[in-house]
Amino acid sequence: MSDQGILTGRVALITGASRGIGRAVALRFAAEGAHVVLIARTVGGLEEVYDAIKAAGGQATLVPCDLTDFEAVDTLGPVLLERFDKLDIFVGNAGALGEMTPLTHYDPKAWHEVFDVNVHANWRLIRTLEPLLRRSDAGRAILVTSGAAANPRAFWGAYAVTKAAVEALAKVWASELENTSVRVNILNPGATRTGMRAAAFPGEDPESLKTPEDIAGKFVELASPAWTGHGELIDLA
Repeated sequence: MSDQGILTGRVALITGASRGIGRAVALRFAAEGAHVVLIARTVGGLEEVYDAIKAAGGQATLVPCDLTDFEAVDTLGPVLLERFDKLDIFVGNAGALGEMTPLTHYDPKAWHEVFDVNVHANWRLIRTLEPLLRRSDAGRAILVTSGAAANPRAFWGAYAVTKAAVEALAKVWASELENTSVRVNILNPGATRTGMRAAAFPGEDPESLKTPEDIAGKFVELASPAWTGHGELIDLA
């Protein structure tokens, strides 16, 4: 790892860091010099990412956490404050696809679970992390959305609805932070080779899609102190 990376000396928290886009972003952030705080439910997956980062000379902290355990999420801010005294970057990447079914067939429990992961957890994270982002000289937040938010289609149910809510959440938050050094933006990765994409489009050839590694550089750009965009939707579709 170079000590001259774009993110050298910065602390970055990434949710859904054990696989897919979150994993690729964590590895790239660490390669750019950031100390990455890895959050996911899957301990084994987190440990694999951690080992890869350490083997390459990077720095990482593991935080196994179910984002629907809201009491645990609420403690993240104070714990990180004690450990790092600030947070420079927050990537809200974790997401749940839910069921691909008509709205009238949706199981109520499954519906609420998608909202808990995609919306309520991000709101909880915003509450607990904003004070730390304000302590940074250039706090950066990136919330991950989907084309399903702007172009909802039949059977996409809770996923499309919650991603639209995430975009609204990010824009409200950005407006509230207009006069601070924190910049909040939204990123739509577009069709990317992930497990969630495979579940949503089982007949699709994964080789036809870009990889998470292909888009990780855009996350670095949005996370850097040089990025000044605010309240923007960056669409990589």
